[in-house]
Amino acid sequence: METPTHIRPDKAPSRGAERIDVHNPATGEKIGSVPVEDARAVAAAVSRARLAQREWAARSVADRAREVLKFRSELVRQADDVADLLVRENGKTRNEAFGMEIFPVCDLVTYFAKRASKILAPQPIRLHLMLHRRSVVHYVPRGVVGIISPWNFPFAIPLGETLMALIAGNAVVLKPSEITPLIAQKAKELWDRAGLPKDLFQVVTGRGETGAALIESGVNQIIFTGSVATGKRVAAACGAKLIPCTMELGGKAPAVVCDDAPLERTARALVWGAFANSGQVCVSVERAYVPQSIHDALVDRIVALTLELRQGDGHDEVDVGAMTWDRQIDTVERQVDEAIRLGARALTGGKRRDGRGRFYPPTVLVDCTPDMPIVRAETFGPVLPICKVSSVDEAMRLANDSHLGLNAYVFTADRRRGEELAVRIEAGSVMVNDVLSVYGMPETPFGGVKESGLGRVHSDDGLRDLCDKRHVNIDRVGLPKKELWWYPYSQKTIDLTKRAMRFLYRG
Repeated sequence: METPTHIRPDKAPSRGAERIDVHNPATGEKIGSVPVEDARAVAAAVSRARLAQREWAARSVADRAREVLKFRSELVRQADDVADLLVRENGKTRNEAFGMEIFPVCDLVTYFAKRASKILAPQPIRLHLMLHRRSVVHYVPRGVVGIISPWNFPFAIPLGETLMALIAGNAVVLKPSEITPLIAQKAKELWDRAGLPKDLFQVVTGRGETGAALIESGVNQIIFTGSVATGKRVAAACGAKLIPCTMELGGKAPAVVCDDAPLERTARALVWGAFANSGQVCVSVERAYVPQSIHDALVDRIVALTLELRQGDGHDEVDVGAMTWDRQIDTVERQVDEAIRLGARALTGGKRRDGRGRFYPPTVLVDCTPDMPIVRAETFGPVLPICKVSSVDEAMRLANDSHLGLNAYVFTADRRRGEELAVRIEAGSVMVNDVLSVYGMPETPFGGVKESGLGRVHSDDGLRDLCDKRHVNIDRVGLPKKELWWYPYSQKTIDLTKRAMRFLYRG
C-alpha cells in the first residue's frame, strides 16, 4: 500500500502549533483536525506509558485480559458512533465499518482474552542430553510497543495489535496515519471511558516525522503497516537501534482459477475480493489468472455482478464507498490509463467519476498481459485485471512471478488439488475458494514473504512475539561440587568426552 508520508529519521520534527485537517473523502467537507506532535511530545507519551506499564506487567495475564475486555464492552456500546466516524473519515461503507473493522476487533480481543493465559504460560523444554537439568521459556512483556498504522483499516489493524500487546503486558503508543487520525483518537476515548489506566495506551498524531520520533523514543518494539518503500526505512531505523520490528507491507494477491472452479462462487468471490473497501485492502484480489476454457463465461458473470454494485457515500445504502486518499486515486487512474494504452480493455469503469468526492468506479480489465504495471505493481484500488492463461501451471508460474507475497487465492472444485496448489504459491497465506477473510481469523498467523514483510501478527506466535522470551535453566537433582567440564582441565576429561562421542554418535 502507498504511504502518505515517509518516515524521515534524519529530519527534526516540527515544534510549532501546526495542525492536520481531516476531510470526508466522499463529500470533501472538513470533519476535524489533529495536532502535529513533535519529538518531545512523543517522548513524553512514551515515558508516561512506560511508568504505567510497570504496574500493568506485574498483574497476571488473566487479570490483564479481564481488564482489556472492558474496552470491548465500551466498543459494543458505542459501535454506531465508531461506525459513523469510520464512514466519514475513511470513506468505507457502513457494512464494511461494522463487518471489517468493529466486529473483527471484538472477536480478536475475545479470542485472546480467553486464551492468553494458556498461550503465555511458561513452556518447558525437554532436554535430550543434560537430563540432570531442566529448561523453561517464560514470556515476559517487552515494555512499550510503538504502532505505526495505515489509513485503509484505521481501526481494525492498529486496535487488534494494540489489544494483543496490552494483554501481553505491554503499554502501547499508537501513531495513526495522518489521513485517518480521528478514529485513533476515538479509540483512546473508548479506552479512557472504560476506566482503564489512561497512560497505558497513548495516541500521538502527526506525519512521518512523528513516526520517526516514535522509533527514536526508546520503545521496545515497533509494529508497522504500510508500503514496502516506507517499511524498508522503518526497518532500517529499527535495525540501527536494534529494536524488534514487525512489518506488514504491500500485497499483489493473485487468484489462480482452475478450469473446474465453481463459476458462480468464483465470480462473486473475485468481485468482492477486488472491490471491497474500494480495493484498498492489502490482500485484495489484484490479479486473476483464468484458463481459456472458462475465461469468457467467468468474465461475463464478473461483469454482470460488477454492474450491479452501487457506489456512493458510505452512509447511504451502497456497496462501494469512496477512496480514502487523493494520491491513491491518482495512482489507480494512472495505472488503468496505462493498461488501456497497452491493450487492455475496461469492461466496466475505467475512468474516475466526475463530481464531488474521491470515487473510482469498480473496474474490470481484460486482455491484460503479465508485463503490464497494472498486473505487476500494487494498485490498491477498485480494479480487477484478468489475464487469460493456457493452463494452471502457467497461472502458478505467473502467480509466483512477483516481488510481493502477502496473500493469494485458489479456486477449484477439488479441495485436495486446491491445497496442493496453495502450498506451492509463494505467499504468507493462501485461501482456497474464499477471499480476504483470513485477516479476521485471529488464531491464524498473518504476514508476508518476499517484500511483503517480516514477522506475523495474530495467532499464538503473534501474541508470544509481543514478549521477550526468557529461557531459565534450573538444576533438578542434587548439586555436586563441580561439573565434569569445569576447571581444572585434564586429559581425563578429554578421554571421557571421546568415549561419550563414540558411544552416542557411532555410525
